[in-house]
Amino acid sequence: MSLAYDLPGSAKAHSAIATISAEELRRQALAGREIAVVDARAQERYLAGHISIAVELPLSEIELHAADLLPRRSVTVVVTDDDGGELAFAAARRLTELGYSDARVLEGGLAGWRKAGHGLITGQYALSKALGEFIERRYHTPRIDAQTLRARIDSGEELVILDTRPLDEFHHIAIPGGIAAPGAELLYRIFDQIPSPETPVVINCAGRTRAIIGAQALRNAGFPNPVVSLENGTTAWLLAGYEPARGATALADRPTTEGLARAEQAASGLVERFGIRTLSKADLAEFKAQAAEQTLYLFDVRTTEEYLAGHLPGTRSAPGGQLVQTTDRFVGVRQGRIVLVDDQDLVRSRISASWLIQLGHENVYVYAASADALTEHGAQTSRVLGNGASAKTLTVQELHQRLVAGDVALVDLEPAPPYFRERRYIPGSHVARRATLADNLSRIPGVGAIVLTSADGELARLAAADLAGQDRPVLALAGGTQAWIEAGLERRSGLDQPAFDPAEALPPLPTLAQRRSNLAAYVSWGDDITDLLARDGLVRFREGAH
Repeated sequence: MSLAYDLPGSAKAHSAIATISAEELRRQALAGREIAVVDARAQERYLAGHISIAVELPLSEIELHAADLLPRRSVTVVVTDDDGGELAFAAARRLTELGYSDARVLEGGLAGWRKAGHGLITGQYALSKALGEFIERRYHTPRIDAQTLRARIDSGEELVILDTRPLDEFHHIAIPGGIAAPGAELLYRIFDQIPSPETPVVINCAGRTRAIIGAQALRNAGFPNPVVSLENGTTAWLLAGYEPARGATALADRPTTEGLARAEQAASGLVERFGIRTLSKADLAEFKAQAAEQTLYLFDVRTTEEYLAGHLPGTRSAPGGQLVQTTDRFVGVRQGRIVLVDDQDLVRSRISASWLIQLGHENVYVYAASADALTEHGAQTSRVLGNGASAKTLTVQELHQRLVAGDVALVDLEPAPPYFRERRYIPGSHVARRATLADNLSRIPGVGAIVLTSADGELARLAAADLAGQDRPVLALAGGTQAWIEAGLERRSGLDQPAFDPAEALPPLPTLAQRRSNLAAYVSWGDDITDLLARDGLVRFREGAH
């Protein structure tokens, strides 16, 4: 059976999609016009090399992420793959079917791009990480190595260690004695954590980027204490043979009145330095009215808990630190308008805006939402496109009964988790990918129904709709693996979940030797990436006025 995202090779199918040359793509990008570049390949191919301004949008996940990454359907979207072939045309057709009126394929794909003399960058969240390397070299952000930090801790020296990662990463592994202050919360909460103006402050993350950005953010804001980043973060701590803290829960409290006043004063100094623009209520209304002609992103940079308790209608939760660290998961159009919604103090939005501006985004604004305007509650509504709603589903209870009876095969389509985090999964499930599932149906044992799951069930619904009409019934688990876990049913954690196709097995945890090699490669990459981007010319990091 032909799936909705199959790769038909007919000339007629290709002729319906426009193409764009490498030079024309560069010309439009350098001219500052709105244009989005999306890479339709699987994640491992994207990480191996992609155009600097391209965002990851695999063919099998387009319906899940296109609406958030590309909110304006009339924007020019350029699709890339290895060679400008079947994959790119299939992705462009899929975007067209979903309502994008100007989806094009890059002529010759990445091979054509390189043939034209242009380079690629590697890695996940590469621009955000490259910004950290640029900042450290340009501002000479002070740092401390793991051995020196350990010696100072053992000596009993008074110092404060603040961890700028999300809470789940902090809980998994942390520096002993560390306190969580994720991303933009760092400046917001720090003044109440410091015993005296002389107390040294160490900022850490898993590796380099978030610690560098966090430490320099405090310095940019005029924070009075001595501040350093922990060089190579918890990775270096582990490689040095030191025992980490596991299950850490210490979280910097919300600021007191005095602490908030000091944070607000510090953040106000960033406004002139980085040219941060504040929107009025009328300005925001005008931006919304113009959203059909100019891309508009509305991000709430407060914590997820605050967002759930009440937020401005139409905003997407994007806690400031994660927005800066993983910008290409949020923003697909570099020249679109980005509005950061915050409380009246604007501390977290201003610190986040300062980094997005340094990342090269031109149209960044902050907006103070009044408490009475936060009228929407709960999680944001998933904006999934496509025909997933037509899929046949079954409930958690029905799946449980059928697994006990042994008359279903359970397939987990959720992509591999980032940074080798543990994966939660339903016992008895096997890993597969939507893009290759049709080809792998013969690998699935049994003759009964096939049940698909994914983290929230949306990817499973889309895949089940693709496979409607198969000889074996194909169903999606309503609510996905999360619903199963919330029902209190047995689940497992780890990266040992089996795959139907050995080539699609989850990557194992790296060995100690691999960790050392990966860290060395990361440091070497950091030495080269800013020079590469300078030669590339499509992304220009910016310094603030001194």
